[in-house]
Parts: sequence; structure tokens; C-alpha cells
Amino acid sequence: MASVSSASPNSHHSVVVQIVQHLQPGGLEIMVLNLHQANREYQPMYIISLEGAKEDLLATWPALAPFADQIYCLAKPSAWSLTTIYRLTRLLYQLRPKVVHTHHIGPLIYGGLASKLAFVPKLIHTDHDAWYLDDPHLCQLAKGAIKILRPVLIANAAPVARQVQDRLGPDQLQVIVNGIDEQRFKMASASQARECLGLPSDVKLIGCAARLELVKGHDLLLLAMTYLPQDVHLALAGVGSLQPELEKQCVQLEITSRVHFLGLVNDMPCFYQGLDLFCLPSLAEGMPLSILEAQACGVPVVMSAVGAAQDIVCPQSGQLLTTRDPQHLTQLLTLGLQHSEDIRQLTREFVCKQGTLKQMVEAYRLVYSD
Repeated sequence: MASVSSASPNSHHSVVVQIVQHLQPGGLEIMVLNLHQANREYQPMYIISLEGAKEDLLATWPALAPFADQIYCLAKPSAWSLTTIYRLTRLLYQLRPKVVHTHHIGPLIYGGLASKLAFVPKLIHTDHDAWYLDDPHLCQLAKGAIKILRPVLIANAAPVARQVQDRLGPDQLQVIVNGIDEQRFKMASASQARECLGLPSDVKLIGCAARLELVKGHDLLLLAMTYLPQDVHLALAGVGSLQPELEKQCVQLEITSRVHFLGLVNDMPCFYQGLDLFCLPSLAEGMPLSILEAQACGVPVVMSAVGAAQDIVCPQSGQLLTTRDPQHLTQLLTLGLQHSEDIRQLTREFVCKQGTLKQMVEAYRLVYSD
């Protein structure tokens, strides 16, 4: 995870509690964990997951193990739960934070109400995407929550901020872009990376790192694979409910030997370093960390033209998918695979200028202490 050097520990710094819906591997959750790890030497930090049981989360995501004593899970049911608000309020009384930092609409509502009941002085909320506002019910919930709870609002990218501003019209909205650890995500030997992951060395390799869920668009990527040469393979990092269906699709398309399901990959820099091209054909996104991480490793990307894509895809090496057509995606993948090695350094330089993890952490520290 993060390797940012922190300021000297200070027991007088305020306790910060971050609240997420479900602490499982994903871009939002990785950002939360990076912020937690990079800032915990500076001030006491805790993470609360509304859903899930701690033992299950630790088994699913081994990277959480070093922080197990700073993580709490409330096992919230799928339906609205007053019991969860009660338990969360009691936990906040126990932890006595000066700041509660929520991520996404569910944690805003539960965390915001519990913060009021526990007399927490400051509520901060980060929006990681705005596509949930397309749902009229969720949009009204968000408007009501902002009006009643009055959090300090942050967006993780300028396009997300514009969409939130248009839909919700908050008085003030700050942008703190997601930052990546450029010391950890860097260029390295592709052959060594593939050997570590058990991937073939004599093929062109496209990669995708995302939860195996419908919104990530893996089915379109698999269709595009049928139009690419036999020496082009696909490596999928991630877990999710759609894996059996995607594996079945590979069988039907007769591409099983060319698609590698890697599951949860703990060494993500190694994954990116082994690729010739990275692709994220999502139906909706905010500012996905995987796009930043891949480019920091010098890997050109193809991404759906959603969320912050225009801002975070290197214009010299990257491609934007504007129509959900497998042949169009195939054309973009073919272009991406034709890049020469010298484009890799340019790709890395582009994303490192966008923002580092250190800059992100320092920006949040200012908001926490303001």
C-alpha cells in the first residue's frame, strides 16, 4: 500500500474516522486505505465499514491485516437499519473523533446522523463519482442529507465536482484529486512481472483491474478479444459476483486459453508492469485509481469516456471509448498495442503531474485541521 513519509506523530492531533459502505477491494476503498496508512502516523485514524464482518473482510483482503485493530465492521443489513445508526453512534462516542469523513451516499447518511447524535464537531464527505445522482431517489436523498447534515463537501476530480454542483447545487465544494504513490507504482521489467504472476511472456498482454461486476464492462472487453489476433491475451485482476458468468462467456467465445483470471492481486505494481496495455471499459466511473496506477507504471490505457476520463488519460498514449461497440473497442486496443517503448516514460510523466498521494494526504490534513 502507500509509502508516503508522514509528519511526526502527535497525540494532540484530532482523531479522524473514515466511514465506507463495505471495505472490500475497489478504487474508493483503496483510496481510503491509502489515506489511512499515510496519515495514521500523523494523527489517530480509524475506518468503519457499515457492511460486512471483520473476519470476512480480512480474509478477502489481506492488505487490511496490518490495520485490523483500527477497523470496525457493523454488519449492516441490506435494508434501512436504525440499529446500525445506534451502534455507529455508540462507536463514535467510544472513539471520540473530532472529524468523521464519509465516502459515498450511504455512509454520508448513516455517518452524518450518528455524528450529530455523538456530537462530532466536523463532518467531511467525499464524492468519488456522480453517476449515482442519475437515480432520482438517491439524488433527493443526497440533497436532503447535505441540507440537514451540512458536511464539508469534497469531490475527487473536477468533472465529478461539476456534476455534483449541477445536480445538488452545494454552496461550497472543494476538489482534492486522487493521488497515487509514484514511488511504488513505477516502470519495471515486464518479463519479470509476468514470471511472478505466471503469465505468458511471448504474447501481447492487455490488462484490466476492477471488480468483476456489471458496471465495469468486462463483457464488452471479452467480445473485443474475439477480433484480436491469437497472440493477444487478457489478464483480469479482481474478484466479484460476475466471475462465473464471465468464465462461461469465455468458453462460448472460445477465448478461454487467452484470458487469465488472476483473482485478487496483492502486488498491483507487478500486475501493471507486466502489461502492454490497460483497459477499463466501465459503464460509469468517477476518477478510477487503476487508470492512474497503470499510467504511473508507464502503461498506455484505453478507458470509457466517462467520469474524469478526459482529465486523467494521457492524450499522447491513451484512447477514449465513446461507443459501446466491440469492434470500436478492438480498434482502440489495436492502436494502443502499437505504441513504441518510448511512449511509456511520457505516459508516466503525464500522470505524475496530475497529483501524488503525498499531495492528496496533505490536502486532506488541511481540511481535517481547518
